[in-house]
Amino acid sequence: MSGGSPERSAWPETDTADHALIAAIDARRADLIALTQDLVRIPTLNPPGRHYREICGYLDARLSRAGFGTEILRATGTPGDSDRYPRWNIVARRDGARPGDCVHFNSHTDVVTVGEGWTVDPFAAILKDGRIYGRGACDMKGGLAASIIAAEAYIATCPDFAGAIEISGTADEETGGYGGVAWLAERGHFAPERVQHVIIPEPLHKDCICLGHRGVWWAEIETHGRIAHGSMPFLGDSAIRHMGAVLEEIERTLYPLLAGKRTDMPVIPSGARQSTMNINSIHGGEPEPDPEFTGFPAACVADRCRIVIDRRFLIEEDIAEVKAEMSRVLEAVRAARPGFTYEIRDLWEVTPTMTDRGAPVVRGVAQAIEKVLARQAGYVVSPGTYDQKHIDRIGRLKNCIAYGPGILDLAHQPDEWVGVDDMADSAKVMALTLAELLG
Repeated sequence: MSGGSPERSAWPETDTADHALIAAIDARRADLIALTQDLVRIPTLNPPGRHYREICGYLDARLSRAGFGTEILRATGTPGDSDRYPRWNIVARRDGARPGDCVHFNSHTDVVTVGEGWTVDPFAAILKDGRIYGRGACDMKGGLAASIIAAEAYIATCPDFAGAIEISGTADEETGGYGGVAWLAERGHFAPERVQHVIIPEPLHKDCICLGHRGVWWAEIETHGRIAHGSMPFLGDSAIRHMGAVLEEIERTLYPLLAGKRTDMPVIPSGARQSTMNINSIHGGEPEPDPEFTGFPAACVADRCRIVIDRRFLIEEDIAEVKAEMSRVLEAVRAARPGFTYEIRDLWEVTPTMTDRGAPVVRGVAQAIEKVLARQAGYVVSPGTYDQKHIDRIGRLKNCIAYGPGILDLAHQPDEWVGVDDMADSAKVMALTLAELLG
């Protein structure tokens, strides 16, 4: 998807150093493919958080060979961290020949569940017709590989660069990032005096700069009932029926309200330029039986029912009003329904963020896109949050964007893939951005 102006008939003028960087990326094409395939073949599924230490070890060996100093760090005590599934992260740094700014490429190493509908092995990393298929190929191991190739090519071509280059591979972005970037930010790894520019290679189209993301509020709503024998439901009070009334009120009043809220943020796809809410899950009555149990459930009236809501909101909205809208839904049900009681619990929330188009990292990537792709950069905002939220909110670093190869719509889908040409082009953009920011 192109977010900018039509392609030009001729490439812009590039200097000798730019040509040398582009040639260095082209010479590493086979390495880029192999690196991406190696990363996809490590099944870093989250939940629960598998093989984090393995992928950090792989990246440690790779980046150490390129002269990076590395740290492998466990985010002990963060959500999901355990001795069985420890939250491992890697941070690598290569200092230049003289003082200057630090450019940090941050990629998450976790991938979501495979799901149904695949026609290829999701962890075989098959290369077919210029595409590498596999869970995480697009989101976002292709971007991680592109950033590594870009950094290695830049260091080899411009060994006397100023400043520093950092590359991190972090855990748990798919479940909030609290065992990865948030933990690192709390410990100063993204402090503005230490890091000046951050690029997150999320798959948001190779000709687009992602300035930020919408806000998110997750909450759990629980309705209460009274257990009784299922043959005499009149002696009980079904929490599931109460929840049904909540869902009906959401459909009747809240969804139409959200559909009328629009933003000036350049969110893609266009359907996400309004407020949205997803019912993430619903649980009521008896728990799901053990898969080995083959009998029937007990005859009981449900005394508890819970839903988890995933509310995405706009930069024009206030989080207090977002929560008040749901409270009004619940209070309307209580006013109309005898015996209705409920609880609502916040799970987590993130305010929207959007980097200014005039920020140095935005200008640097935009110039590089124009040189490599011969068209002006598009500017977009992500419908969902990613780890920029922690770099902004905790690290207090505003000079941060997402830029990387891949098509956003392929993320979390069966037969996920990333194009080799897209990765190579993005690596060239990243390398030329390093040249612009580090000189």
